[in-house]
Amino acid sequence: MALVPCQVLRVAILLSYCSILCNYKAIEMPSHQTYGGSWKFLTFIDLVIQAVFFGICVLTDLSSLLTRGSGNQEQERQLRKLISLRDWTLAVLAFPVGVFVVAVFWTIYAYDREMIYPRLLDNFIPGWLNHGMHTTVLPFILIEMRTSHHQYPSRSSGLAAICTFSVGYILWFRRRKREA
Repeated sequence: MALVPCQVLRVAILLSYCSILCNYKAIEMPSHQTYGGSWKFLTFIDLVIQAVFFGICVLTDLSSLLTRGSGNQEQERQLRKLISLRDWTLAVLAFPVGVFVVAVFWTIYAYDREMIYPRLLDNFIPGWLNHGMHTTVLPFILIEMRTSHHQYPSRSSGLAAICTFSVGYILWFRRRKREA
């Protein structure tokens, strides 16, 4: 019942996301006081998705360690459900949203920093926190994909789920824009 490196790494990644979220929420920024607060930013939503995903990974690892060799069919069934939730979350939300946030942020940042991350934000958000929100997501998710086997959902159900998430975010964002 020894922990393997990928299980320890998942705990470390989860703790780093919790730290990033706590530090981000502690920042007093005027935009956090307006409609939607932090939830209007896809970066923040992505951080929550990543934290939830790695939380599910840690929970799966703990459940696996506790149920290994018990022979209890109900526990085995619950573990399979948890593994399936972990794999679905990775394929449908954690990977696509994480890659999108990193790629779009740094592409726009390279093109015109003021468009996506004005210099004024340097007064509120330290550089390490910016990289925690916009850089570390990609290596962490790639490490997870490389170190663990995942069963991915069918292409059609995965696309339907990510499209539903995307359309929901866009509709909410447009509603917020009209009310502002």
